[in-house]
Amino acid sequence: MMKSLPSIEERIWAVLSHFSAVTFGIGIFLPVIGWSDQRRKSNYASFQCLQALGYQSLGYTIWILFALVIVIAQSLNTFSELLTAAESGADFDMLVSLAMGGHFVVMMGLIGLYVLLPVSAAIACALGKDFHYPILGNRLARYVGYDISSSEDWLIEDHEDRFIAAMGHFGVIIILWGMLAPLTAWIVQGKRSFFLKFQSMQTLVYQACVTFLFLGAGFVFVFGFLAFLGTVGLSEGDALDETAMIGIALFGLSMLVVVGMILIVPLLHILGQWAGYRVLKGDDYRYPLVGRLIEKRLANQTSLSAASSPPRTAV
Repeated sequence: MMKSLPSIEERIWAVLSHFSAVTFGIGIFLPVIGWSDQRRKSNYASFQCLQALGYQSLGYTIWILFALVIVIAQSLNTFSELLTAAESGADFDMLVSLAMGGHFVVMMGLIGLYVLLPVSAAIACALGKDFHYPILGNRLARYVGYDISSSEDWLIEDHEDRFIAAMGHFGVIIILWGMLAPLTAWIVQGKRSFFLKFQSMQTLVYQACVTFLFLGAGFVFVFGFLAFLGTVGLSEGDALDETAMIGIALFGLSMLVVVGMILIVPLLHILGQWAGYRVLKGDDYRYPLVGRLIEKRLANQTSLSAASSPPRTAV
């Protein structure tokens, strides 16, 4: 039981951190800022911000994987029903309309399922309640040493930093916006914690590379598709001329690139999840190549800083 209600400031940070989940990744930096501001002012606000960050990174990863399984299963079922309808001569247009309506309902349900918990958490914190997410809340409380009935000790600093760093790794699945978490952690707490600075920097570079590959594959596909439409449209008559064949070749090449990225990007996402798990378990994880380059750069900066600082003189 809490000894007293949290202050207005504590509740504001908790509410903002939880409610930022409704932006689906865009507001993931808010829990990091809230935790940084409250980490040695309020255990309640710090813990709620850490919870919100965990839900928006690890929780989002679980939700998106679950949503993909549901959507793929529903799409396969819809395709099977439409194929059967086409063979049996049933009302195809009506079935298509029903299928589209069913997909819309499922998507709205999945979105509602995701935002239900953070909205509930925001309301509970606005009322001064000590909200815990299912499964995540109690595990996180034990990990960082959170006890709302006692305000004598702060949260475990090393575990706080590891949790923040790990959630940055887990956020790799959030295309583009996932980079906001490690970037914010680097800016607001990089000077205090070398560990958090290193982990945030390598995570940011790694996620930037993954995002570049993902967006690059999309650009190549669009270019190939437009080249295909343009060249085939310029061909005269039913026969495909040399220009059309070039367009077809470009489109085929772009499809090969996209298929390669479809196979590679999920593997990079899995590596990001593995990195987050290793950090939570106490390892000072380094990405292949990226981690070593960042570590070398930081070591050079430290050496230059030490060499440029004036020598100490005895008084």
